[in-house]
Amino acid sequence: MSLDGAVRVFAGIMVLVSLALTVWVNPQFIWLTAFVGFNLIQSAFTGFCPAAMVFRKLGFK
Repeated sequence: MSLDGAVRVFAGIMVLVSLALTVWVNPQFIWLTAFVGFNLIQSAFTGFCPAAMVFRKLGFK
């Protein structure tokens, strides 16, 4: 899997997990969903993605 694919999968998993936490644990977890969305938007404009840096260190190319 490519680096871009890994970041997209990770972002999707984070959105689904944060939505599940919002529904079943505490409504305040909606802020995690907002954070993930904001990070996706800023990475589209700036090219800076912390998750991509982590995945790159894990060996994704």
